[in-house]
Amino acid sequence: MPASFPKTREVDLMNINDLLAESPVVPLVQADDPAVAVSTSRALAAGGLRVAEVVFRTDRALECLQAVADEVPETIAGAGTVLSASQAMAAIEHGAKFIVSPGLDDGVVAVAREHGVPVYPGTMTPSEVQRAFNLGLDVVKFFPASIAGGVPALKALGSVFRTMKFMPTGGISAGNLADYLAVPSVLACGGSWLTPADAIATGDFDKVTALAAAAVDIARQARGTG
Repeated sequence: MPASFPKTREVDLMNINDLLAESPVVPLVQADDPAVAVSTSRALAAGGLRVAEVVFRTDRALECLQAVADEVPETIAGAGTVLSASQAMAAIEHGAKFIVSPGLDDGVVAVAREHGVPVYPGTMTPSEVQRAFNLGLDVVKFFPASIAGGVPALKALGSVFRTMKFMPTGGISAGNLADYLAVPSVLACGGSWLTPADAIATGDFDKVTALAAAAVDIARQARGTG
């Protein structure tokens, strides 16, 4: 049996940031078929990853999000690639427990906060992080991490914005996950390497489970909880 982070029933009363600190890997689920999104989320949960970001990159993303929220109770499902306030509202209406954006948009932040849903907007520069800080946010996405300077950039930003936590995404893999998680200011890492398109297309969900379990092991070792 693969190691796993807390089950949903054990984290119902936990703050989502506390959950992410214990389960510091957030896989991206991209599907145009709700059944595929459900199978992918179940495979990730079987490997120990119970927080998933259903990305708004397909025409049926809302249906996929709703299906995961309704049919996979072991998964905390959020919405990713949210570009506007209207998308944020739709995501919340379809069961999103958190919102992730590639950039920092005041409207998206406002809608999420109005409805009590955690929001993690994308930032890349010190100016964007400072703006997020002054909006009252204490966790932001760092995207695209590999292009924006990777681990050295996160260390530099963390030294200035001492209360801010980061969720690097973009260019994260099993090969560098531990390096990112070793940065004190990193809350969790997001990535699509856990849900490879070829495995999803062929229905090889065992591969997804294996990748998830490997990520859990890496995270535990990096955080000293294994």
